[in-house]
Amino acid sequence: MLIGIIITLAVGALVGYCAGMIMKQSSGSLLFDCLIGIAGSFVGRFIFGLLGFATTNLVGYIIASLVGAIVVIFIINAIKKR
Repeated sequence: MLIGIIITLAVGALVGYCAGMIMKQSSGSLLFDCLIGIAGSFVGRFIFGLLGFATTNLVGYIIASLVGAIVVIFIINAIKKR
């Protein structure tokens, strides 16, 4: 359980930067990108869990985190445009 959270945090921090590049959104702050990635990592694991996909290895964590970070960036962009 604890190792899963640690991996989620580490992968999320790295994936936040990649998600910003994919969505062509640069916050200008590496710390903010990492925080988005960490939040997205938890969101992605939650979404994948709801869909019945298990993230049991590093590749699964990376894919779930990337999808979650993209979802978080999409939501942030939708809120900003209001």
